[in-house]
Amino acid sequence: MRKIVFFIFLVSQFLNSVAFCQLAGTNQSFLEKYHEQLPYFQELITGGQYAEASRLIQGDPYRYSRQFEEGSLKINGVYYPGVPLLYDVFRDQVVTFHPIFNQKILIKPEKIESFSLANGERYQYVPGNSSYLHQGNGIYKLLTYGEVLALVKHYKTTKELRELSRFDQEYVEKTDYFIYRNDTFYGISRAKDAYLALEVEPKVIKKKVKEAGANFRQNPEKFLQVLIQLTQAE
Repeated sequence: MRKIVFFIFLVSQFLNSVAFCQLAGTNQSFLEKYHEQLPYFQELITGGQYAEASRLIQGDPYRYSRQFEEGSLKINGVYYPGVPLLYDVFRDQVVTFHPIFNQKILIKPEKIESFSLANGERYQYVPGNSSYLHQGNGIYKLLTYGEVLALVKHYKTTKELRELSRFDQEYVEKTDYFIYRNDTFYGISRAKDAYLALEVEPKVIKKKVKEAGANFRQNPEKFLQVLIQLTQAE
């Protein structure tokens, strides 16, 4: 109970600091306050120290950047900007930095409502896709919001290197697409799969999708966004 009360106090102080910094423009004060309170906040949401990737694998296991960049977290309805983040898509782990102990530490995925990387991509913890081989910790990129979600699973695998090298393997990046509707995941590998998942008649909506310049083979993300927007508008 004391831990919860203490956390609430820290959050209130943190939000007060944000408001003050926005009004006064004291970015340095905000940064100092943030680093002062972050370690206590992390104790409640972290899952231990992050294990570095093998140096015998060529490339890196991260999405977007291999260096910490400022992203954002939303936990228990509270939005935290300016959080140093890495997203390891090989092990499906979200990583932050502990400024006191100078360590990379894990954030428990089930504690995260959503997070955003520095490139603007937004991710969310979505459990339940247990039959999917690459479900990992259940972290998906969000393309749409609302009752029907278009989800993207970015992940990396490894493959053996045959040529003589100081590396044994290399990372290979892959992507899968889903529609999440009525608490059910629908794997989407072609346009027909999306029509079936949304229970729409292709003849009725194909023309509108084409007019919007969306094609699944050329740009799956745009296609899913357009299709869901059109079906929700009807």
